[in-house]
Amino acid sequence: MEGIWSLLNRSGLANLAAANQDHLVRVIKRGLKKVHQYRPHLIDGCLAGTGLLLKRRNPTN
Repeated sequence: MEGIWSLLNRSGLANLAAANQDHLVRVIKRGLKKVHQYRPHLIDGCLAGTGLLLKRRNPTN
């Protein structure tokens, strides 16, 4: 959890004043997509210690 928070915090999430829960969820999803798109190994590394896996979508389906 701390690793993911650190990745999202780099984009300024800690200073976000979300209007509501939906806004916060959108911002978090956008941040995770951005990190995963450009540096997926960082998220994989954060999840490795937890035993959780990120299920990847097959782009052909």
